[in-house]
Amino acid sequence: MLYYGVITASVIMFGLQFFFNQRYQRESGSGVGATFLFAFGSNLVGLLFLLVINRFSFGFTPFTFLMAGLAALNSLLYTFCSLKAFEHINLSLYSIFAMLGGMLLPFVAGLLFFDEPMTVGKGICVVLIITALLLTIERGSSKSGWIYYAGVFVLNGMSGVLSKIFQAVPYAKTNAAVYSIWMALISAVLSGVILLFLWGKWKRPGGKALLYTAGYGGLNKVANFLLLIALAVLPASVQYPFVTGGTMIASTVIALCCGQCPSKREILSVALSFAGILILVLVP
Repeated sequence: MLYYGVITASVIMFGLQFFFNQRYQRESGSGVGATFLFAFGSNLVGLLFLLVINRFSFGFTPFTFLMAGLAALNSLLYTFCSLKAFEHINLSLYSIFAMLGGMLLPFVAGLLFFDEPMTVGKGICVVLIITALLLTIERGSSKSGWIYYAGVFVLNGMSGVLSKIFQAVPYAKTNAAVYSIWMALISAVLSGVILLFLWGKWKRPGGKALLYTAGYGGLNKVANFLLLIALAVLPASVQYPFVTGGTMIASTVIALCCGQCPSKREILSVALSFAGILILVLVP
């Protein structure tokens, strides 16, 4: 149960990070320059948080560097596909692609490649959470651009798959904190290089934007670090349905605290997510 507590803490952080992300977009917009500036700044802040957590201890193995580089590149491509997808679909539909990919790909990878058993609890949980996600869909544009929707689905899911591979395979590697440090460092460097190519297409951020960037960066990197720790013990086919359902619940609760009133469909989706998590934990 300890590791379910670790995942719950990360889920709360994921819910809170949406608040900072939303506030940043209100301040700076969602253009290419503003997006990669946000990625650059949040990775730098996250890097500092992770260094403090690991007491400024560092390390290196070829496998750790390779996996961190792949994860950073995956994150960069996900950012690009997200930008392009938003040209065609609304936030609701985008979230469906992202969250379904983030849940289903690690779930299936755990079952097929890492000998994780399929259980009744897992099956019911996944069905309930998929239903909950589908309830949140709003009508939006349906123009061409399916390659970017597929990119959002696959790349967000690959984030969890790469984390599972890092924890599961028996190669010489660093601890989870150092892996996370390398990932943040490489992501910051890649984002910085892109910003150089976009010189003149982004403006200097204001104080509030910097604050929101810092808040997001700290929460995001620490939350993902906690997931890595839990992934060393819990199966991916358990962890990622829990994270997806839990993030839906946390986001709704935070929205309520900010004075936003959820719709009946959103309340029903939260109830289904909560039921799915209970079944996942209690039903073998």
